[in-house]
Amino acid sequence: IFAGMGFEIFEGPEIENDYYNFTALNTPADHPARDMQDTFYLSEEYLLRTQTSSGQIRFMEEHRPPIKMLSPGRVFRSDDDATHSPMFHQMEGLVVDKNVTLCDLQGMLDEFARTMFSSSSKTRLRPSYFPFTEPSVEVDVSCAACGGKGCSLCKGTGWIEVLGAGMVNRRVLENCHIDPDEYTGFAFGMGIERIAMLKYGINNIKLLTENDVRFLEQFKD
Repeated sequence: IFAGMGFEIFEGPEIENDYYNFTALNTPADHPARDMQDTFYLSEEYLLRTQTSSGQIRFMEEHRPPIKMLSPGRVFRSDDDATHSPMFHQMEGLVVDKNVTLCDLQGMLDEFARTMFSSSSKTRLRPSYFPFTEPSVEVDVSCAACGGKGCSLCKGTGWIEVLGAGMVNRRVLENCHIDPDEYTGFAFGMGIERIAMLKYGINNIKLLTENDVRFLEQFKD
């Protein structure tokens, strides 16, 4: 879908240092995400990346705007239950150019939702907080199972949260030597397993990694 929109693919390292995973992304020193109970540290400086956003920093250091890139890959967090896994796949996107707005972000997400879920899918943005974007939003998509009328899947709301996004924080641009007075951008990130669970009605993330042929056979076509 995103390749068809002209996004370039960039894969960063899974073993990252603190700067690219946190500091360059404007994550405060006392942010909970830096805690050992949330992040797998290999040493004081190196860790298993908790997000593929670190690839966005590396890409911006090596390329000048206009930028339109995706950073997919495995990420690692100390979390394990029916809907979370210590290792999962994430995809983060970044667009940086002159006069990029939040309307551009929503237009792109509308196209993604219509292609991924249903031709009648709609998106809505809710205010949120992420250190690396300002403003930040949570993105919901209208529930394809009930057509937005409300059901057990969407817990009666008609909407399902699918990803986080926002306008790139000017400090992040400055960290990559991009002038925030000349350029703006948006970023978005989603868990690939979560998208698959929503699209195919899967209720346990572990089914995606257990290699059970009885489960996997439904996707062979």
